[in-house]
Amino acid sequence: MDHPTDDLFRGMFDRGVELRADSADDGTTMFGHFAVFDIWTEIHSWFEGDFVERLASGAFKKTFRENRSQMRVTFDHGYDLQLGDKPLGPIDELREEDEGAFYQVPLLDTDYNRDFVLPTLQGRLMNGEQRGSDGLLGASFRFRVIGDEWVREPKASDTNPDALPERTIKEVRLYEFGPVVYPAYPEATAKVRCLTDHYIERRLARQGTSARAAERLHDLTPAGRATGAEPAEPARSHSDFGADPRAVQALAAALRR
Repeated sequence: MDHPTDDLFRGMFDRGVELRADSADDGTTMFGHFAVFDIWTEIHSWFEGDFVERLASGAFKKTFRENRSQMRVTFDHGYDLQLGDKPLGPIDELREEDEGAFYQVPLLDTDYNRDFVLPTLQGRLMNGEQRGSDGLLGASFRFRVIGDEWVREPKASDTNPDALPERTIKEVRLYEFGPVVYPAYPEATAKVRCLTDHYIERRLARQGTSARAAERLHDLTPAGRATGAEPAEPARSHSDFGADPRAVQALAAALRR
C-alpha cells in the first residue's frame, strides 16, 4: 500500500509547552521541542496505515533553513473555535538539537493571547495559582514527508514486537507547529502519536462533509455493498471507520480538495 506523505500530524504528550521569562518579558515566551529523534512510534491510522516510524536527526535542517518564513505557530492547528488560525507569535529560534526540533516563540500582545492562550499555557486557576500546561497540552506539528526509508518486512524486536513495516523519516517540510489539546483516544499515554486522523475528521466536520463522508465510507466497505443497509453515523474516531484503508485514503483526499 502507498502511504500518504502530505498534510500529516504528529504530537508529543509527555510534557507540556513551557514558558520562560526573557529580558524583555515576564514569562510569555513559549519554548521546547515539538518533535524528538530516534523514538520508534506505532502508527495505527485509517488514513496512513499501520507501521512504526521514527524521525532521523537532520530531518528538519533543510526546511528550517529554506521554509521558515512560510511556517506558522497556531493553537490546536487552527481548529480552536475561539482562536481559529490566528498566529500565536513570531519564531525567534528554530533549530535541531540532539533531542529533537527546538523552538522559541514569544507571544504576540493580543487579546486572545492574554485572555486564553497565556492562562492555558500557565495552567492558571481562578485563584491565581499556576500549575503549568503539563497534562493539559502537548506540542504538535503538521508536515510533508520529503524523504524516507522503509524496511517492509522487519524481524520482530523490542521496539517493534509485531514486526510492522518500519519507516525512518529522513527529511520533512514543516508547515506549522504549536500547542494542542489532548485528543481523547485510547493510546493517549504514548510519548509520540499520530494525530492525522483526528485533524482530518475535524476538517471534514468543519467543511460540513461528515455525513457525506460516512455515506461514502459505508458504500466502500464490503458489508455496505453486500447489504445495502443505511449508512452509519459519521465516525467519531479513527477506529470507527472500518473501511478499506486505500479507499478511505482516496475518499479523504477527494473531500479535502
